[in-house]
Amino acid sequence: METKPSLILVAAAALIGADSGCVLMQRRNEASEHGGLWEFPGGKCEPGEVPEAALVRELSEELGLIVDPATLSPIGFASGRLERPLVILLYAVPEWQGEPQCLAASEIAWFKPNELAQLAMPPLDYGLAEALLRMRGN
Repeated sequence: METKPSLILVAAAALIGADSGCVLMQRRNEASEHGGLWEFPGGKCEPGEVPEAALVRELSEELGLIVDPATLSPIGFASGRLERPLVILLYAVPEWQGEPQCLAASEIAWFKPNELAQLAMPPLDYGLAEALLRMRGN
């Protein structure tokens, strides 16, 4: 009997600077899939984990930030297929505790929302960047 591939669910963050309105992006390590490309911080949900909890966990692990899940606002999603079906949920993160640190990527940087489309990103991140621009009215 053939088993259907399970869905990969990813929670991603658009950390939005209160003063600048810029968005924090991270560059994937060269050795990883999509190595060297910019992406929204976040990661895969673990079995039984809701996306908001996964995002809070990932932001702590990747950036050293403390985020209250009640402050997360859904922006949009993108779906596609890698080795299995993939859905990325993007959340606006307007506030956090701590200063972002580059703990799991090769680099982090702040970009204006209208600059995101010019970055080299994994294919699904372009749709997420468009959803962010729509949400912000750009």
